[in-house]
Amino acid sequence: MKPSRRSFIKKTTALGAAASLSSLPFSILGKTKAETIRIGIIGLDTSHSPAFTKLFNAENPKPELSGFRVVAAYPYGSRDIESSYKRIPDYIKQVEALGVKIVDSIEALLELVDVILLETNDGKPRLEQARKVIQAKKPFFIDKPVAASLADTRTIYQEAQSAGVPIFSASSLRYLKNAQAVRHDNKIGKVLGCDTFSPAELEPGHPDLFWYGIHGVEILFTVMGPGCESVTRFSTSDEEVVVGTWKDGRMGTFRGMRAGKHEYGGTAFGSEGNLVLGNYEGYEPLVVKIAEFFKTGKSPVEDDETLEIYAFMEAADESKRKGGAKVMLDSILL
Repeated sequence: MKPSRRSFIKKTTALGAAASLSSLPFSILGKTKAETIRIGIIGLDTSHSPAFTKLFNAENPKPELSGFRVVAAYPYGSRDIESSYKRIPDYIKQVEALGVKIVDSIEALLELVDVILLETNDGKPRLEQARKVIQAKKPFFIDKPVAASLADTRTIYQEAQSAGVPIFSASSLRYLKNAQAVRHDNKIGKVLGCDTFSPAELEPGHPDLFWYGIHGVEILFTVMGPGCESVTRFSTSDEEVVVGTWKDGRMGTFRGMRAGKHEYGGTAFGSEGNLVLGNYEGYEPLVVKIAEFFKTGKSPVEDDETLEIYAFMEAADESKRKGGAKVMLDSILL
């Protein structure tokens, strides 16, 4: 049986919901299927921006990525995280070499494009940036972390849904082949539990796991599905262990590492066997899903599942503040 679902965002009006469900870019943008969908990027402070551009703007792109082109970018982006903003000059050069126009404001960008990749590495300005995209009625993929707090993350989703603007967010780690096979192809029968791991570097101004631990947490939710009830966190200077208990009694764990080799993966446990989930497989599977989202206007990940991931990570911080006490997810969503 699937776990019961909670709604973490306010429901739209009937008109807003209908707009969201029928938001085909061709109808929203007045385009024919033969016309190129113009992509704009907000934030050139992450490696995702040039990597995604190379896939979309390739001379011979994959069939799933044809009909798209990144045409313009606004570079900022973090202005106070050195590891992010120092990348911007080089990434500007990289995307300009791929035919991308650099503009000096989000407003100028929105005039030139049909859809948006909101890639700013820093979660703090995300709400302000997302609001401009929503007001312009542009479908958008918003990279991780959606924002620097659960409150801002939920606000972005609520305002996008109320405006009927399609929104999608995911880590590329969601699309590990084995994780997808467990979730959608019954690869190991009924999922009984899962252990995942990833780097978990910290960045001031963000809840601990939002910055990098989200990758391993998203693998965990890809396998387990939504329905987590409580979280307990154990933390040292070099690692995190977070234990989640789902409403049906299953348990899943995430181990975040700040020492040793940075790798991603995990093991899924099922009624018909166990499966190692593998390592990072690149950006292309995610970018294919982004292209599909831009074509259909429908996110491949339910909004409530994405928001539950952020609630899980926020609850982990609360557990740490309480010395490793169990925290109920519902208690931080009030």
